[in-house]
Amino acid sequence: QVQLVESGGGLVQAGGSLRLSCAASGRTFSNYAMGWFRQAPGKEREFVAALSWGGGSVYYANYADAVKGRFTISRDNAKNTVYLHMNSLKPEDTAVYYCAARDGAPIRPEKISSVQYWGQGTQVTVSS
Repeated sequence: QVQLVESGGGLVQAGGSLRLSCAASGRTFSNYAMGWFRQAPGKEREFVAALSWGGGSVYYANYADAVKGRFTISRDNAKNTVYLHMNSLKPEDTAVYYCAARDGAPIRPEKISSVQYWGQGTQVTVSS
């Protein structure tokens, strides 16, 4: 069982930046695909970014088109933590952001059921 705890959400003005963190339990964190999804009020949960294990020390990043060039996902395996660096934030980025994990296999952006574990979510609000 993996537990995920997010932090770093808050209120920011448009154009600003935030960094979300997700601390994970578990002894094989380096093998897990880690990612972020978000859910705005009245909308379905959607993929934001993922970092999947490619074997050894290789990881592959994948981003939703809406955040490409503005968001960066990274991980620190020594700290069992994944980050989402968000720059040039827009009001439409306002949502609850959820950390996601999957053991070994990649997180599939189009298949939310590919996620095995979810965090509790952290609110990000971008004011115009």
